[in-house]
Amino acid sequence: MEKLRIIGGESLQGEINCSGSKNAALPIIAASIMSDKKIIIENLPYLQDITTMFELMGSMGAEIILDETMNFSISTANLNNFEARYELVKTMRASILVLGALLGKYGTAKIALPGGCAIGTRPVNYHLDGLRKLGADIEIRNGYIHASCKRLVGTNLKFEGMTVTGTENLIMAATLAEGTTRLKNVAKEPEIIDLANFLNILGANIKGAGTDEIIIEGVDELSGGRFSIPFDRIEAGTYLAAAVATKGNIRINKIDSSRMGNMIEKFQLMGAFVELNANSIHIKMEKNIKPVDVITEPFPGFPTDMQAQFTLINSVANGSATVTEKIFENRFMHVQELVRMGCDITVNGNSAFINGVKKIYGAQVMATDLRASACLILAGLCAVGETIVDRVYHIDRGYERIEEKLSYLGANIERLPR
Repeated sequence: MEKLRIIGGESLQGEINCSGSKNAALPIIAASIMSDKKIIIENLPYLQDITTMFELMGSMGAEIILDETMNFSISTANLNNFEARYELVKTMRASILVLGALLGKYGTAKIALPGGCAIGTRPVNYHLDGLRKLGADIEIRNGYIHASCKRLVGTNLKFEGMTVTGTENLIMAATLAEGTTRLKNVAKEPEIIDLANFLNILGANIKGAGTDEIIIEGVDELSGGRFSIPFDRIEAGTYLAAAVATKGNIRINKIDSSRMGNMIEKFQLMGAFVELNANSIHIKMEKNIKPVDVITEPFPGFPTDMQAQFTLINSVANGSATVTEKIFENRFMHVQELVRMGCDITVNGNSAFINGVKKIYGAQVMATDLRASACLILAGLCAVGETIVDRVYHIDRGYERIEEKLSYLGANIERLPR
């Protein structure tokens, strides 16, 4: 099993380009099922989750080609298998996104109940209840979702709780349904807007993405098209956090700051200088870090995927802070590893109470999920001495060549072979 070796103490300097968004790419790849025509997707990040989604699509009969310009061409005209096997789904929760696409296009799907990061309960009942209201017959047998319908029919639906993948699944299913669907209390993340924009390019009629209500006028079919995946706001936030934690000075290019939510404000409250440009963000940290309380909330609130990184920054800040997790109930597993490195953190319920320390020290630590991996890498950058981060397959699910980008910024980091 590969590991990352980090020698701490280097202040990050320089500039890098931000990669395409994993969270935008996965539903868009799944949505390509809904068209018989060729889809071309640009700016896809090279990540394990993308590879897994392509493997899943290939097992269904999709033809996927990487062209000479590094863009991916997807053709699902000859799809002949409507099952998502457990062997693939268990490693990536986003695999469930093919459910809405398959039902909307073919009226049948057999999907293994999803896995992914062990960060708490993320039930699929919102997905299934919504699909039932659109007219699908759904049963769960032997660990699989068995779904079928003649043709889905538009309906009015209000989600009981906020769900990003549930919103995406229902958007896809309703796109090829008969009549009008109104989805209320929907997720408003930028990735929802990306999916709607992509489907509209193919001929869908979706309005209101990014607001509390999405209205979808069903269409009979979708055409082909081309779409470029926007930048990854969580990857960008992680490198900005690394700059703050190491008191660095970096610029991230190929980025739209309007999609960053309230992260920028939090960095500024910590004492960082932040310059927002048309296609880049420049951040510089020359002062002692000020602690900042964080409460995770659905977009445009503070993202749960940045909670671990801010837990680390507060751990090396000058003072005390509280980080409260309101999205997932089991997302503080990185804390015990940070404590082993000398951080002063106490978890009570869904809050972490953090007292900043002057120094943390390198140690051998183990990643438990994708964003915890990023947090531990940032801790290694700040620590005195050597840090070994185990289970880096988690980081490869969501960060493109993270050790290369950090090395380019001056970090002393290398990947150790199995």
